[in-house]
Amino acid sequence: MLRIKGRIGEWPVDLSVEMDQEDWAQLAALLPRDSAIAPVPEPVAAVAKAQDGLWQAAQDLLQRAGSLDGPQLLTELTALAGSAAAGKRLLVRLRHCSQVQIESGAEAPLYRWVG
Repeated sequence: MLRIKGRIGEWPVDLSVEMDQEDWAQLAALLPRDSAIAPVPEPVAAVAKAQDGLWQAAQDLLQRAGSLDGPQLLTELTALAGSAAAGKRLLVRLRHCSQVQIESGAEAPLYRWVG
């Protein structure tokens, strides 16, 4: 998470931006390469690897199911990730994944794996 605090004129600003590993990678690709930049610490790399594994597990879950409605998928992702917030992040990633098609259902959106 990236937090920005300050002021714009007389208005106070307190902004939190959540970024996943792909966002950080895209941002890093825009930065100039300099040998003075420290390598990524091992704990951060371990967290990124765990998140990649969780993302793959979320994709596998939907692929095995074929299709799930939004609330059921969120329940499954929350159980997989261990928290509601992490489950919601995975659901958002699936929503924007090119291998997932979202259809309007009578009660809730239907997430379908199209591979």
